[in-house]
Amino acid sequence: SPCQPHPEHLCSNTTFKLVMYCKAELAHGRVSMLAVIGFLVGKKVGGSSFLFDAIISGPSITHITQVPDDFWPVIIAFIGAYEATRAKTGWVDPANCPVYQPGLLRDDYMPDDLKFDPLGLMPEDPEEFDVMQTKELQNGRLAMLAAAGFLAQEAVDGKGIIEHLQSM
Repeated sequence: SPCQPHPEHLCSNTTFKLVMYCKAELAHGRVSMLAVIGFLVGKKVGGSSFLFDAIISGPSITHITQVPDDFWPVIIAFIGAYEATRAKTGWVDPANCPVYQPGLLRDDYMPDDLKFDPLGLMPEDPEEFDVMQTKELQNGRLAMLAAAGFLAQEAVDGKGIIEHLQSM
């Protein structure tokens, strides 16, 4: 698995760090994939969203400042619930950790696997799972670059990706 380094080649501290980096990369890649979709869809429905009654407009980089104050508690509650679930699933209870091993991960924990698969897309074969996880990491990396490019482009001239594609 791309997120499970071979322990015979590494010391336990290095293995822990690599798993944590992979976990962070998965999380950031997933957020970036959603961000890219948000950039593209947000521009196509600009001003006609059912959520905010057409009050959010302009370049995507300014949208977060236009979100109504009443919506922030909802966002924070969802993020908090997700993070609490990840903490309970992935980490050993601090009361059961040795003092010299803070942040100890559970032995059976796969980075960011919360056992949530309502569509049944996760393969049961370990080799197929490794292939799917590698694809997710690669797509996440591409999405991180794409989102960074979209942000940089809008910061330079205030025009979104759709406007640039239409002007070609």
